[in-house]
Amino acid sequence: MARETFNVDTVHSEIGFTVKHMMISKAKGSFNDFDAVIEADPDDLTDSKIEFNIDTSSVDTKNKDRDDHLRSSDFFDVENYPKATFVATDIQKKSDSNYEVTGDFTLMGTTKPIKVDVEFEGQSKDPMSGNIVAGFSGETKINRKDFGLTWNAALETGGVLVGEDVKITFEIEAHKAA
Repeated sequence: MARETFNVDTVHSEIGFTVKHMMISKAKGSFNDFDAVIEADPDDLTDSKIEFNIDTSSVDTKNKDRDDHLRSSDFFDVENYPKATFVATDIQKKSDSNYEVTGDFTLMGTTKPIKVDVEFEGQSKDPMSGNIVAGFSGETKINRKDFGLTWNAALETGGVLVGEDVKITFEIEAHKAA
């Protein structure tokens, strides 16, 4: 088969993150607004074109004060850097449904290569529309300081308020374009 275009169904998709909070727990959040270009042959995903655009102002941790702080210049600086992007540069098949996707991740104007573990969850026919739908899930870990996210606060008991490592996860449902 040839590459086909798939459109992300954001209602059935999520991009989330987890970071250590106060050295003892984890804070979680997600981005509510994102889009992607996915051109793929489900029989051979190694030749896919994958590009994600994330609206950083759509950050949602279920806490307005924290979300406002994350949007500020202490963190995402959404006024100057409204988007985070990922563009795949290489895709290697690891097993039947697992892939390692290398790509350029840009956050706050800094671009660095990252590796993302991706699982192709398969494809199915949507009983409502008759359209082909594909599912993908995955995760990666970045050090937020590598992208200029250096704000922190010391804790009275030692350590810091926000950890350096950020786990990024996603669940994507994509519909084949008509």
